[in-house]
Amino acid sequence: MTLVAGLGNIGKEYENTRHNVGFMLIDSMLQDGGYSDVSSAKFQGELYKKGSLLLLKPSTYMNASGKSLKAVSDFYKPEHIIVVHDELDIAFGAMRFKHGGSSGGHNGIKSIDSLIGNSYDRVRIGIGRGDKGEKNVISYVLGEFDNSEMTQLNKILSHAKEAVLALANSGDIAAISSKFTLKA
Repeated sequence: MTLVAGLGNIGKEYENTRHNVGFMLIDSMLQDGGYSDVSSAKFQGELYKKGSLLLLKPSTYMNASGKSLKAVSDFYKPEHIIVVHDELDIAFGAMRFKHGGSSGGHNGIKSIDSLIGNSYDRVRIGIGRGDKGEKNVISYVLGEFDNSEMTQLNKILSHAKEAVLALANSGDIAAISSKFTLKA
């Protein structure tokens, strides 16, 4: 079984923010249909299942994402975990893959690492730091994509969906990285 967790924040006010690209990817995958809603209060998030694939959107807010992943992992015991999240240190339009490693200051990843360790695959979708290097990181990541970014983001998410499904099927992060990495 493979668990794909898209990170983000719950609530209408966060829907189109940079920090929610993980949620956006899960929503895109769900549009393909065939998923059953297997959510439960104990999972602390929206959980969907199709065959041996689980899709998770934690409802714990970003900084406590690990609580939801731990609950789902303890119950389903997936052999493979893929976490999809925004990455400030990667330019907007780029996408990278990684197994394990440090959180790079990402609070959602810190939460997951503290509760289940860091032995999982990561799909990092670049959001960059804005035109001016954005001094206020919080307002930048919680800011919405503009119209031109949304057009490009839709293409990125389509590419990311294909990459995540290939990674879920193969489990080979190196092969997926060489095939699906995007450069800005």
